[in-house]
Amino acid sequence: MRSVEISARTVDEAVEIALKELDAERDQVKIEVLDEGAKGLFGLLGGKQARVLVSLVGEEKQAEKEEAACNFLAGLLDRLGAKAEINKRHDESGNVILEISGDNLGMIIGRRGQMLDAVQYLVNVVANRQGGEWVRFILDAEGYRQRREEALRSLALRTADKVKTQGKRIVLEPMNAAERRIIHLALAEEKGVETHSEGDDPYRRVVIAPKKN
Repeated sequence: MRSVEISARTVDEAVEIALKELDAERDQVKIEVLDEGAKGLFGLLGGKQARVLVSLVGEEKQAEKEEAACNFLAGLLDRLGAKAEINKRHDESGNVILEISGDNLGMIIGRRGQMLDAVQYLVNVVANRQGGEWVRFILDAEGYRQRREEALRSLALRTADKVKTQGKRIVLEPMNAAERRIIHLALAEEKGVETHSEGDDPYRRVVIAPKKN
């Protein structure tokens, strides 16, 4: 959360300095008066400066959501008896990545990551229920999502080779939207094949077929 603490002769003067430092307007910040200050003798000597803490509202809201997400996830892991740690980071798109590390996390990941996806959904709902701009949380456990992505890319390329050799389409197992997207992107520039999705969630599948001339 971006915030500045400023001291000046008056509260108003301190707030104006803080707004300039944050490059913000009054309606974009939260102002907390830490000390109203006091005038000295004859208004000149021995005065006490006013002190304020000014924070950007949007970033404060995000910090609250991140705290709510971490607290909810930590409580859930504790109830499941999982001895795990949660590390938080932000990706280049502004998503909040919550990486779970520890022992025996298979129950958190589930079959093909289905449990991990379910917990991720709950974390997003709980963290964002207080309103404001939606913050997207992505959960991972011991690097599962990266391993899964690499496995899907490998599957896509192997299947594409089979399609080109056999000359007929192959339908993959049902996948969620994120996994289907990985397949589509992996083969977007692959010569001789094309992809599309068929069916309805949760049984929607990627089809890899010979490319039509």
